[in-house]
Amino acid sequence: MALLLPAAVWAHMFGCLLLPGDGDGDGDRGAPDITALQHNVSDENGDPADTAEALINARPDLIALEELTPAALPLYESALAPAYPHHAVEGTVGLWSKYPLADVRLLDIRPEGIGEGWNRGLRAGARTPWGEVAVYVAHLPSVRVRLGGFDSGYRDESAGLLGEALAAEDLAKVILLGDLNGTVDDRGLAPVTSRMTASARDFAFSWPAAFPVSRIDHIMTRAATVTDFRTLPATGSDHLPVVAGIRLGIGLAP
Repeated sequence: MALLLPAAVWAHMFGCLLLPGDGDGDGDRGAPDITALQHNVSDENGDPADTAEALINARPDLIALEELTPAALPLYESALAPAYPHHAVEGTVGLWSKYPLADVRLLDIRPEGIGEGWNRGLRAGARTPWGEVAVYVAHLPSVRVRLGGFDSGYRDESAGLLGEALAAEDLAKVILLGDLNGTVDDRGLAPVTSRMTASARDFAFSWPAAFPVSRIDHIMTRAATVTDFRTLPATGSDHLPVVAGIRLGIGLAP
């Protein structure tokens, strides 16, 4: 009986994906111009070197990582440097790129009440052959379980700050890579999802890695098109890496 309620909630949210029809998959939207990868590598990952190798083997053009620790960061930097000569790190999040990066800066998404040193966002301009693209990397706070139920206050406040930053972005084309600790159906993420285009709802679930039941790791775009979306095999993290093809030549803002 204890399993019936979560099963019912899951079925309500995702059961429609089991129904026949035109489908909600990304479909054929043309060949991608670039490929982006998003992965929360976990601060408890026991083998960052193998994780980095798995990400490199996917051959993305952009790699966003969260939960980088002081001990693991040098290993990721060393492993990724040959294929990704351009990178930026702010706090526990980082971006590795095959394209030069410009105007890199901290993205302040720290909720009120969380102490200084909590840096989990960055913004950079990637100078691609299709023009400069604003790339955001973000790791929103987790939703906590309290005695009175779920507490998403910090997450929702952080999402609001992220949404404001996206709204103020001057560049037309934007790519958001992040662990947002919520699905696209979560109303708390509306400040973000209302300003970005998410990939189609499908079974590319990213968490938890052992038995994925939801996608809380996202690759979203503005004035660009996600052509395909998939997960990679498990690494040493409790999240699966997610990869998206992105077409930069064509795209409309939501």
